[in-house]
Amino acid sequence: MRVLVVEDERVLADLVASGLRAAAMAVDVCYDGLAAQVRLGVHDYDVVVLDRDLPGVHGDVLCGELVARGSRTRVLMLTASSTLDDRVDGLELGADDYLTKPFEYPELLARVRALGRRSPVALPPVLHAADLVLDPANHAVTRGGRRIRLTPKEFAVLEVLMRAGGTVVSTEQLLAQAWDEHADLFTNAVRVAMSKLRAKLGDPPPIETVPGVGYRVVPCG
Repeated sequence: MRVLVVEDERVLADLVASGLRAAAMAVDVCYDGLAAQVRLGVHDYDVVVLDRDLPGVHGDVLCGELVARGSRTRVLMLTASSTLDDRVDGLELGADDYLTKPFEYPELLARVRALGRRSPVALPPVLHAADLVLDPANHAVTRGGRRIRLTPKEFAVLEVLMRAGGTVVSTEQLLAQAWDEHADLFTNAVRVAMSKLRAKLGDPPPIETVPGVGYRVVPCG
């Protein structure tokens, strides 16, 4: 899942981003509305965690722009105001969910995950490929009933591949969905992550390389 955190309180924004990255999400951060407007015009995010009262461009404007262009990006709106009118206003602007400050991080994480599952194409909360099972909500992977411990990045790569349902995923697509905007397109990060992931998943290898194209999950076991 790729997430954009837009929050002008830098400490809070960085803490939220760090927590989401630890949950195997690719996260970009903006501290003002203008920077967020640019990012939303360039990148395709699954979820945006959007502070309502932003400098530069107001959060309400950003939310309205996403709705107007029919974006698939889900919006979790943050605000310091907890009045009923403010919550209603935010939802009527087109936000998919609303969370007031201060909030507990586990609740924010659960809401982001829930919004990520509400994609245009229904995706199962638990993914299967023969004896390989990935549970995003519990950050768990098993193969043949054996628990496999993955780093957040390895987990994110495997989730992208399994959500593709056996179709080929290119290196560029993996960088876009499992890494943040600072990923170097010419790096060998994908190859290194794939090598470590395959070693942990064991034999027979459930990830196949399609030369010159990318990678895909093949049912085995």
